[in-house]
Amino acid sequence: MNNKEMQFAYKVKLALDANLDNLSDDTLQSLSAARRVALARKKQAPIHKRVEQPVLAGAFGGAMMSPEKPSWWSRLGVAAPLLVGIILFAGIYQHENAKRVSYLADIDAAVLSDELPLSAYLDHGFNAFLAEKGQ
Repeated sequence: MNNKEMQFAYKVKLALDANLDNLSDDTLQSLSAARRVALARKKQAPIHKRVEQPVLAGAFGGAMMSPEKPSWWSRLGVAAPLLVGIILFAGIYQHENAKRVSYLADIDAAVLSDELPLSAYLDHGFNAFLAEKGQ
């Protein structure tokens, strides 16, 4: 039943309760018959069955299925992948950072071992010369 139907049913119930003493016997029998028909048509509520579930034995199974405070095994099951992920992320970051430092060191070594002064690399005309020379 939606909300409007519930409100209508409640109003009808209040009206019937207020005028219960004034209703005739025929009306009461008619309402009683209508109630029996309505109860017969009402959908049966689903029957809740208890479903048996197997419980895993051992250190992992019993602790995972328990609604009580989680054991250290279940906490480790959550913390271990998180810790591995953090360590993996830190390792990748360190590796990429070392590659970048090595690349910059190679560039610096090439610039410093060259015979050109550093000011030549800052000149826009020199960049154009290098681009033209590369073709």
